[in-house]
Amino acid sequence: MTTNLRIAFLPLNDVAVLAVARERGFAEEEGISLDLVRTTSWATLRDRLVYGQVQAAHMLAPLAVAVTLGLSQQPAALAAPYKLGVNGNMLVMARDFAAALDPDPVRRLADPLGTAHDFASAIGLWRRKPVIGVVHRFSSHALMLRYWLASAGIDPDRDVVLRVLPPSLTVEAIHAEEIDGFIAGEPWGSAAIDSGRAEAVAIGERIWQRGVEKVLTFREAWLEENPETVDRLLRALARAAAWCDEPDNREALADLLADPRYVDQPADLILRALTGRIVPRVGDGAVDCSDFVLFSREATSFPWRSQALWIYSQLVRWNMAENSPETAAKAGAVFRPDVFRRALAGSDVPMPGASMKLEGAVNTPLAVGSRKGDLTLGPDRFFDGRVFDPERIDDYLAGFAAR
Repeated sequence: MTTNLRIAFLPLNDVAVLAVARERGFAEEEGISLDLVRTTSWATLRDRLVYGQVQAAHMLAPLAVAVTLGLSQQPAALAAPYKLGVNGNMLVMARDFAAALDPDPVRRLADPLGTAHDFASAIGLWRRKPVIGVVHRFSSHALMLRYWLASAGIDPDRDVVLRVLPPSLTVEAIHAEEIDGFIAGEPWGSAAIDSGRAEAVAIGERIWQRGVEKVLTFREAWLEENPETVDRLLRALARAAAWCDEPDNREALADLLADPRYVDQPADLILRALTGRIVPRVGDGAVDCSDFVLFSREATSFPWRSQALWIYSQLVRWNMAENSPETAAKAGAVFRPDVFRRALAGSDVPMPGASMKLEGAVNTPLAVGSRKGDLTLGPDRFFDGRVFDPERIDDYLAGFAAR
């Protein structure tokens, strides 16, 4: 018997795992027929999930937390048992603005702290407050942008204007000079660069080396009522994610994502992010960012509750959520490592023995305890060297206040 599942997504490279699960037959082999519903904006995707038009969604991790906490339109308890990828986003700015930064884009990307200070100086030279596009108030990109700007003393609520617009409209908006730059998942930054209107200023992987991005999200009640279906889907996604991370499959993956049903952008543009070969400015050579986006390796798909709590800490920092033990517990419970372990218990997928860790503490590849197989975690440093202890959130936030 085949189970039909409708899953909403936005046209971004990190829909890859879902697309591959359908197109390469991994879902079918688990008895699942995937109907992937292409959606224009995160607000529409959120509503489709909350109101039951789809069973699951390719969702911004902070949006899943925000909806559960009642911060984004209709509150609903959501559950995210699987991460669809980490990293994969880029901040680009209009070439006129970028001219006030380090003239070497390679140095810009390699030194995010120095570039943040250059950015602060460039604001003073700009003709008005720069307008920076973000795909949603509750997006990983927006939280990382705020974190990065604040490191140089920039107040993201006072010194710049953050304007929400869908990822697919960012390039058009920078052409129309409605925004001066934007931060979004690929391939939209590369598309703006190729148009000649923008240059790369910072990439997510250099701000947080293993920054949480999209998660597979369900309504919590549906997830609890359909455990067997959820497990089959997660098994299919784990196989698809491993396929996506194989270097030999990258060109085929780029061709698949270029399909109008998915990202609908040139395959060679999509391939840059998949291979970690980012072109920061028209006419320049590619910069090697080997961990630009990850789908499977190094426990990428494992939903660490500490990462949900880091998201919560940033929502508190920017006065978007109240700070209380009850709210923190609710936020952390959005990520469901218990479901991940249950679904993949019989597979060869290595998985951590713990559900939380110190975020930002791994400098070099680190072998860790695993319930099955050998597991090495990759570096997960924040660009400013801070470490997030999920059991000491107040101390972490006090460190920002002191600065």
